[in-house]
Amino acid sequence: MTLAVSASAFDVPGYRRMICVTPASGSCTAALEDDYHAMVVTLWHDGTTIAEVTSEMDRVPWSTCPGAMGVLVRTFVGVELANAAARGEKRTNCTHLHDLALLAARHARDALPTLYEIAVADPVGGEILAQIRVNKELALALIHNHDVLSSPEAVAGLSLFGLRDWIAALPSEAEKQAARLLQWATIIAHGRVMTLEQHSDHRRIPANCYTFQDERRQNANRLPTIRDFSESGRLPLAAFDGERFQR
Repeated sequence: MTLAVSASAFDVPGYRRMICVTPASGSCTAALEDDYHAMVVTLWHDGTTIAEVTSEMDRVPWSTCPGAMGVLVRTFVGVELANAAARGEKRTNCTHLHDLALLAARHARDALPTLYEIAVADPVGGEILAQIRVNKELALALIHNHDVLSSPEAVAGLSLFGLRDWIAALPSEAEKQAARLLQWATIIAHGRVMTLEQHSDHRRIPANCYTFQDERRQNANRLPTIRDFSESGRLPLAAFDGERFQR
């Protein structure tokens, strides 16, 4: 079976992720929820420089994840909004908090919020359809089979993990951002076909985030916090009030 690009990943079982970025006077808040995470980052700024960083980790996969909130503060306080992406240190941070901080910095001067909605359908005949909507409009769709892309045509034959050059060549920053978010979410969605035991295997996970640095890897315990939004009928971020998660 071959999937049609016109199909909707939002209407079938699969992984869900939602990110809302809300600028305000002197601050910008970026909140994320998906099957495995619920967290929020707020950057406080003077229009140029990040003066304060606050965060909340409402739902995380590992017991050690909350320690990354302190690292986020040390990474970004005092950094200019325009230089946040160049700050680096993503692997020493929670990668999701780090990404939210970059989104907040990028959108800090916007007049209106930006909503990203991502759906990655469960496999159909080995093929997986992934889509991202930006402010309710479909921005990009990817189709892959065991990580080899067949759509869009521009990336056909490439690995899902090898899109850096293609993304860099996209004509606008908005398109690049949507493509990065969709690629990353589609990779995370691989967890849909893994058991909790597989999720909990330290040997499967490289040292690419705060929890899996050598000094804390062995102290990390997997938490049973996975939620299937496509089956529950509840949308991600439904419990987020604009500042905090209200459970």
